[in-house]
Amino acid sequence: MPSIEILAAFLVTTAVFAVIPGPAMLYAAARTMAGGRRSGLMAVLGLHLGCYVHIAAAAGGLSVLFHAVPTLYLAVKLAGAAYLVWLGIQLFRPDRAENAGAIQMKPRSGRRAFAESMTVEILNPKTAIFFLAFLPQFVDAAAAFPIWLQMALLGVAVNVVFSLTDIVCVVLAGLVVERLKRSGRAQRLVRRAGGAVLVGLGTHLALQRG
Repeated sequence: MPSIEILAAFLVTTAVFAVIPGPAMLYAAARTMAGGRRSGLMAVLGLHLGCYVHIAAAAGGLSVLFHAVPTLYLAVKLAGAAYLVWLGIQLFRPDRAENAGAIQMKPRSGRRAFAESMTVEILNPKTAIFFLAFLPQFVDAAAAFPIWLQMALLGVAVNVVFSLTDIVCVVLAGLVVERLKRSGRAQRLVRRAGGAVLVGLGTHLALQRG
């Protein structure tokens, strides 16, 4: 493994990145606002597992393809952005419970949040580029472990830390949702606010350069 000095720098830098509100944190909060705490936690799990695809890609050098083939990067980015916008728009549509005069979370909301969140993460090329740019800074070529294994282990550590902060965000958002449970109108507004966040994230991803 890398030296103690490199690992210390890695942990400090990872902690700083983790507490800075980013797309994943906003996404998890939006899913919590739309479907409750369980939906938010399942979204975090989906993001967490989807991230391992990018970690494997970075460790195997596959993320270099995004630099070598800009068209591929653009296609994946637009696909992920479109998917986020589509998910956000769905939250503006009244469900059957609303039409019946009551706001209730769908039984499958957690499973849907998990599957959709994993898809969102896999289709996010920014994550692949982040790991490709971030992890090599803390790899020690003289260490006993091969470089690909060091990158994989460091990537897992980053993913765990980021997911823990996302869980904290979900818990806080869940407290807000719990307080609004008695008001159907407030729940509709919160649900649509979550949808607006997803649409905003998708639009930002589509328009962001690089």
